[in-house]
Amino acid sequence: MKTGILLVELYLSQSGSLKEKRFIIQKIKDKLRDKFNISIAEVDFQDKWQRSVIGVSCISNEEKIINSTFDKIINFFKMSKDGYEVIRKQIEII
Repeated sequence: MKTGILLVELYLSQSGSLKEKRFIIQKIKDKLRDKFNISIAEVDFQDKWQRSVIGVSCISNEEKIINSTFDKIINFFKMSKDGYEVIRKQIEII
């Protein structure tokens, strides 16, 4: 069994308050949960209104399935028009 962790740091340029940021982050989390079989949470910068780190975990028997899922999630972030950009991403597979 393999466990994958994906951290994605986001810059939310259109967020003007914590309330707006939380709305955007919740929308992202809901879309990703609906589309992929993953666990997801905001794991850093909870009190900053234009930055966020989203943590995603995925468990599978095969590492290539985890990598494929994470590639699709990263493409989701890159293709989104929701007013944010990916600053950094980090993948760890245990």
